[in-house]
Amino acid sequence: MNIIDVGSGPPLVLVPGIQGRWEWMKPAVDALAQQCRVITFSLADEKSSAGSFDPARGFDNYVEQIREAMEQSGVSRASICGVSYGSLIAATFAARYPERTASLIVVSGVPPSWKPDRRIRFYLRAPMLLSPLFCIASVRLYGEIAAANFGVLRGIGAAVRNGVNVASHMFSPMKMAGRVRMLDSLNLEGELRSVHTPVLVITGDPHLDRVVPVHVTHEYLQLWPHARAATLPCTGHLGLITRPGGFAQLVVPFVNEVSSTVTSRRRIG
Repeated sequence: MNIIDVGSGPPLVLVPGIQGRWEWMKPAVDALAQQCRVITFSLADEKSSAGSFDPARGFDNYVEQIREAMEQSGVSRASICGVSYGSLIAATFAARYPERTASLIVVSGVPPSWKPDRRIRFYLRAPMLLSPLFCIASVRLYGEIAAANFGVLRGIGAAVRNGVNVASHMFSPMKMAGRVRMLDSLNLEGELRSVHTPVLVITGDPHLDRVVPVHVTHEYLQLWPHARAATLPCTGHLGLITRPGGFAQLVVPFVNEVSSTVTSRRRIG
């Protein structure tokens, strides 16, 4: 499997969203790698991942991919960070492998109760045929890009840079649709209630996230009363891309705190 393993410090596994490409998260990877050892990858059914994918196992392929990436990297325990759809993958890993999960970070994540809304169901009808319309509709995200860059002109520049990155690492409409459909037969809520590791739930501003509403991600706080919540201001769903430095300032202290606590306990023991 092709993995990206950069930086040094406490290990952090970063799981991409439904588009499946790690490259979309590169600004966050670079920012986090200044203080953490970041391990990431494209989802297993992406050709560029060179990972194993058994269609019969569906969603479980992605959960096991985290374990495989850790073993390939020689990491026995790490903080696991999932972005959007990847949050559900990360949370399921934390439930199934608590001994390998130092902490869990949910970033604008879809919770286990999530169901596709009317807009998404429309695209699921013909993913390839409707993909141009999907791309055009993504213009609705410009508002948060402009807010994160504090102005229209800067926002245009940032949107162009992000657009070039996306175009250079194209998503597959069919694979994205398949990932949504994988959730139809899953009932993960009971399993995820077993997560007792430290959890940080990160969202953007409620009025800027046009993909996964903040109140939907906050369902994780009801699932895990011990979880912490944090807001990355002036962002919506794309905060780790539009404000990677600010994103790292939320994630790294949490990862370091958990890492220090684990090290202290081992010394005491």
